[in-house]
This record gives sequence, C-alpha cells and structure tokens, in this order.
Amino acid sequence: MKLLIATNNNGKKIEISALFEGVPVELCFPTDLGIAQDVEETGSTYAENAALKAETLCKLSGLTTLADDTGLEVMALDGRPGLHSARYVPIAGATDADRRAKLLAELAEKPTPWLARFVCSVAIATPNVPTQCFEGEVQGQIITRESGDYGFGYDRIFLIPQVGKTLADLPMLEKNVISHRAMAVKKAIGYLLKQL
Repeated sequence: MKLLIATNNNGKKIEISALFEGVPVELCFPTDLGIAQDVEETGSTYAENAALKAETLCKLSGLTTLADDTGLEVMALDGRPGLHSARYVPIAGATDADRRAKLLAELAEKPTPWLARFVCSVAIATPNVPTQCFEGEVQGQIITRESGDYGFGYDRIFLIPQVGKTLADLPMLEKNVISHRAMAVKKAIGYLLKQL
C-alpha cells in the first residue's frame, strides 16, 4: 500500500516516518508527487483540519492519505494557541523561536506552573471510504528555559514532569513512546493494518 503523508514539515516527516518503520506501507510526501497545494485550515477542531488536509490530498493524488493537526493548549491562556499554534505569530517567515518567544511573553505575568497539553488529531482519507480520525494527547507544563536539541515547534519549552524532560530532550525512540502525535499515529496504523 502506498500512503501519502500530507505534510511538508520536516520535523513531522521524520517523526511519522520513524513510527511507520516495519509497517508494510510505502510512504510518500506531497513533494514526491509534485503536489504543492497548501490546504487552508478552516476547521473549528483539530479533527476537522486534519480531515480537510487528508481529503484534499487524497482527491489530488488518488492515494490513501494521512494528515494531522496538532496544537498546544496552555491553561493560563484559556487554551491558546490551540488551533493557531503553527500560525501564532501572524507574519510571513515566523520561526519556531518566534512562536516560543511570543508564548513566553504572554505567560510572563501569569502565575506558574503553566499547565499545558499537546493535542493531535490524525485523519486517514481513502478514496470512496469515510474518513477516520484518531486522537492523542500529552500533558505537561511550559517552562521558560529552553532545553533539548530534538523535536521542533514548542518542544523545547514543553516539560513532561513524569520524565523530568522536555519533548526536545527526548530522542526519537523515546518521544515516539509518549508523544501526542505518536499516540494518534499508532491508532491510525492499527486501522490501516486492518484495511490491508
């Protein structure tokens, strides 16, 4: 089975590819197929956004497609940045560091600990089959000192108290045991294996 992974984010490509090691599917990415479509995330939930991306690229490619939508929800900010995590700094070319800086600036006056969670929805769209969605989440807290050389996005300031490390401190094998995306993708893999 050929499976299209609907992302151009290098961090996600690496994480998802690692999760599919040993799974009898051939992964490909939009760039491999010459697809440059950027799907606007107009949904009101992570699942809706993931389904929009998966269904759009499934139609364009004719392939079973996996897409995810992920957000960081910080309780002290009433769940922000949430659905807008990737677009939190609304300027072209904003970096992960810009997004982390904005988040910490908004939290500066709030009492600690800054409890937070990462939420991920993964959608699988297959031609002529209803789209399926799978969820994963990990609880933690935001810290001011960046730590770790792995991961991307907000990982360097997202501490998981049970392990005493940020997501960016965790090598891929460890991250893919406890992360929000790993949980959702593993559920999706279970579904795909049944389809095979």
